[in-house]
Amino acid sequence: MRSAALKSGLAAFTLAALSSTCALALTPDEVLKDNYAASGGDAWNGKAAMTQDFDYVGQGLTGHAAGTTDLRTGAFEQHFAVGPQTGANGYDGNKVWNKDNSGIVTIQDAADAIPLAVNSAYRGAGLWWKKDHGGAAIVSDGEKTDSGASYDVLTIVPVGGASFDAWFDAKTHLLSRIDERQGGVMTKTTTTNYRSFGGTMQPVDTVISTGDAKYDQHLTLTKVAFLAKSDPAIYAPPASAAADFAIAGGAHEVTFPFELIANHIHANVMLNGKGPYSFIFDTGGVNIITPAIAKELGVKIEGKAEAHGAGNATMEMGLAHVDELNLGGATIKNQLFVSLALDDMYPANGTHMVGMIGYETFRRFVTRIDYGARTVTLIDPKYYDPKESGTPVHIAFNGNAAVVDGSYDGIPGKFQIDTGARSALTLDAPFVATNNLLAKAPKGVDAVDGWGVGGPSRAHTVRGGILKIGAAGIEIDHPVTGFGTDTAGAFADPSLSGNIGGGILKRFVVTFDYAHNTMYFKPVSGPVADLDTYDRAGTWFNVEPEGFKVIAVTTGSPADTAGLKEGDVITAVDGKPFADLPLPDLRQRLRDDPVGTLVTFHLASGKDIKITLKDQI
Repeated sequence: MRSAALKSGLAAFTLAALSSTCALALTPDEVLKDNYAASGGDAWNGKAAMTQDFDYVGQGLTGHAAGTTDLRTGAFEQHFAVGPQTGANGYDGNKVWNKDNSGIVTIQDAADAIPLAVNSAYRGAGLWWKKDHGGAAIVSDGEKTDSGASYDVLTIVPVGGASFDAWFDAKTHLLSRIDERQGGVMTKTTTTNYRSFGGTMQPVDTVISTGDAKYDQHLTLTKVAFLAKSDPAIYAPPASAAADFAIAGGAHEVTFPFELIANHIHANVMLNGKGPYSFIFDTGGVNIITPAIAKELGVKIEGKAEAHGAGNATMEMGLAHVDELNLGGATIKNQLFVSLALDDMYPANGTHMVGMIGYETFRRFVTRIDYGARTVTLIDPKYYDPKESGTPVHIAFNGNAAVVDGSYDGIPGKFQIDTGARSALTLDAPFVATNNLLAKAPKGVDAVDGWGVGGPSRAHTVRGGILKIGAAGIEIDHPVTGFGTDTAGAFADPSLSGNIGGGILKRFVVTFDYAHNTMYFKPVSGPVADLDTYDRAGTWFNVEPEGFKVIAVTTGSPADTAGLKEGDVITAVDGKPFADLPLPDLRQRLRDDPVGTLVTFHLASGKDIKITLKDQI
């Protein structure tokens, strides 16, 4: 749910990137030569690998982290135990991987997962000290000052990596900071208090920040050891194993119904024997419960981290342990859920969201979502036969997100598959800008077109071009398409091209086989309701206790022409009190009612606004 949830996690460590770095001067060569000498110079010779141990404090949690880095290739492995969360991740020079609390290992090969691992490996091996700087493109940004100190700043793009800025203290020539965009979020890693370990200078104190100091992560180096040999097996993906899920009675699969509300999948689940609770099923998210449900279950919430999603703002999240999740007879035990106030988004959605089923569940079962029959089927992977599932499409992973290759109007791209998004297709702002899509856009409108963790999300919405999904060329003609205009949040991520949401997926029976990096598309039988429609009124309003509050009015729209204003409160529609009008139903009516339909909004001020619906795109 890039459009309404999160894309972040706790304890996002980058240990291997912190040690073998430092420098300064006028040209990149001079800066890096001075950095090499300040960092220990020839003391690095003969050292094949390095292990580091850290104490961790941050985001309301404490713990320990450790890792090993190959000092010649930069391959790395790192593992941690922080609060209730344990895990590991690594890069062997070919594959990026992570391991969750339950022992499940997933290869990370989408979006910026590989470029960021390449960056860490580049810094970890000190490749910028080599004569050719390891083939990287390096330019000087000159001398900059920050908080009264002077730094020489280099912008570096390793081969196969992503751009980052390295700040070197002008006096000590030691690395002071790395600025690097991760998943669309600028992350600053600051290194201070250097000490000598085996003749090499290492930063004892490291702070990882995404902007708000209360969510900073602090790592304190406690131990360094060097190895004369480096074992490649240390960095390779470990075996994946989890024995925490089952289907009642030894059945091979279980099927249960869902409701489709505003293209969101709502189905009942049980938690610790309590419920049922109506959860959203979201390939773009993780398993989530609200603080209210955590309290009802009597489970403790630990930690405080930032959750990023659509929109410019963030929300606060923690972690909560759930003993058992039951989905129609399929169970998963001993799960770590994110705790997030999803129900704070009720005004924008008009439906209560008390929890989410995300990546962790999809990763364990083969999951079939039949939008036509309105059913979810969870299948034991050992018994899954894909022959009747439809057209296969390869999926890759970036954290919890499933990503497919495709194209928009012939332009290749990488698109997240997001059952938690109400929209059809949203193209990320950097993809739009790079390909000059706004200049080529057909008739469209600039409007609020969604609401996420970060609040309202805006886009230039058009009757889009041709979307193709996967090598098999699944083709969607002219879907409603939002050209993202957000400057922050999920749709400002340069590592992805766009987001494929429920407005497209509901054309199909979609089956997700995460273990084999494959999803399947099979067209549903019969017509699809509310397909390829777009708001014919030109306003976004949220439900408040006093009525539907107008958040935005699209310039030149029927609502604008009729005189509706931001801040107006609608108390009745065509004489029907707002309390009797579910927000999703009203929005659908304003999309689907014929052009020329007259709709009367009665305002709290006593005024009536009469709107004649018309196509905006």
